Amino acid sequence: MALLAAAEASSGAPAVEIITHLSKYYLSFREPRLSLKVDDRLCTGKKEAKVTLVEFSDFECPHCGAARPILEAFARTNADSLRFCFSPFPLAGHPNSLPAAQAALFARDHGKFWQMHDLLFENQRQLNPEVIKSLASKLGLSPAELSKALEAQRYADELNLWKESGIRAHVEATPTVYINGRKYLLPIGAEALQRTLEDEIEWISNKNSWAPD
Repeated sequence: MALLAAAEASSGAPAVEIITHLSKYYLSFREPRLSLKVDDRLCTGKKEAKVTLVEFSDFECPHCGAARPILEAFARTNADSLRFCFSPFPLAGHPNSLPAAQAALFARDHGKFWQMHDLLFENQRQLNPEVIKSLASKLGLSPAELSKALEAQRYADELNLWKESGIRAHVEATPTVYINGRKYLLPIGAEALQRTLEDEIEWISNKNSWAPD
């Protein structure tokens, strides 16, 4: 973690804060792991991968939009050892996040979740019900059928279950990431993610302990 500590120091973080942050990170490996709900259709990578990353995310959240390319590149680079799962967590403060999440699940039911996921994030600054329906049309999905689904709140109960899962996991903001049920406490950056993946593989390979120095 020397490089991560150096990066935090260069950003002006006090030494005590850096030590506390990294101590919490290492202690998190020993805490009880959470069993998180996932949907295989909202996951990429091998189901039998050693590590599963679950991201609680909101399609209208700018921080989620910024994290998206980093997480997706990380998942592609580590496709042999990492499974990446998306968990919708629409926030009340974002007026179009709920219809966007409903549209994503509608697309999932037609085999096009990831295509809709990408379009929603690419257009997150201009999302509204009409834009969302136009994105569905681009994917060959029926805007009329999507409208019916939105009006009927077809996915409301399912999204409530996703939200409840996140709340039980102490999700307070988006994006929030879990690694094999362990809350990820480092910045969402390529170097930190890669390090935590290596740490997690070391931890589970040594039966929940660190390898001898």
